[in-house]
Amino acid sequence: MTITEWSLKWGVSREAMNDLLPALGLIPEPSRPDEDLTNEATVQRAVQMEACMLGGRLFRNNVGVLVDERGVPVRYGLANESKQMNANLKSSDLIGIKPILITPQHVGHTVGQFVAREIKPPGWVYTGAGREVAQARFISLISTMGGDARFANNRGTL
Repeated sequence: MTITEWSLKWGVSREAMNDLLPALGLIPEPSRPDEDLTNEATVQRAVQMEACMLGGRLFRNNVGVLVDERGVPVRYGLANESKQMNANLKSSDLIGIKPILITPQHVGHTVGQFVAREIKPPGWVYTGAGREVAQARFISLISTMGGDARFANNRGTL
């Protein structure tokens, strides 16, 4: 049972859940319905909130490389095992999971579906330039393996 299903079972209002989940640190502070989604940060928060309200969770996937105290580069983030991999396959900004009810072979069982969202600013349109190609490759990889991956530049993209 998800926290959303539990709240419905017990009649907990959406407003109460919108207050509770950020207070527990389970999701970022909610965006307001009238909030102007003018940059990637507000889009990201809105997409994370939407995922939570639908029973899923999306987490920030920071990707990069830092040098440790010995001078050794340490790579972090998904699909960042080497400089070459990162150049060709850029993992999405948000990574998470959402519940999916599967039928008929798993009747009644809920499984988690891998979710990835590459956040873009409002008004963004794919051009195939620069990093977009490597980001699209990651999205395609996840999608072809049964995951739910896409670019997101507004609410309603989950």
